[in-house]
Amino acid sequence: ILILTCAATALRASELLALRWSDVLWEQERIAVSKRWSRGKDGPTKTRKSEGHVPVHPALAEYLREWHAVTPYAQDTDFLFPSLKARGTIPLSPAVFVAKHLRPAAIAAGVEVKPGERFGLHNLRHSLSSWLVNKAKVAPKTVQSILRHSRIQTTLDLYTPG
Repeated sequence: ILILTCAATALRASELLALRWSDVLWEQERIAVSKRWSRGKDGPTKTRKSEGHVPVHPALAEYLREWHAVTPYAQDTDFLFPSLKARGTIPLSPAVFVAKHLRPAAIAAGVEVKPGERFGLHNLRHSLSSWLVNKAKVAPKTVQSILRHSRIQTTLDLYTPG
């Protein structure tokens, strides 16, 4: 669910980890982004432009509802992706998650990840941006808005190489 949420929303890992159930606006089909998890606590988003909302596709909403129904941490103030080891008091560790789950799954699926090469949740942000602009033909300004970039050049030059 974490990977799907990251891949479908292009949230930064720090924003994804800071999400509480109250941030999921079910009726509006979007997620409120107002903070990030950094250095063991909530903090402001990366930039002022980063604050806002991201759309939630109906398929993602269904998976999130299923996760909400089974997670032991389903209160409005609970993290969407809590550390079970820490009994939900903090979100899970992105480094541990990537090392134990995402990277091995990507390699098993045939993604070429060289030893020592950076590969993590941020790759999903780049992938969605590239797919939206190059394959789905979504207007770059719309993609910029979804990614919450201040400058269109960041979206086009760094995130959506043709």
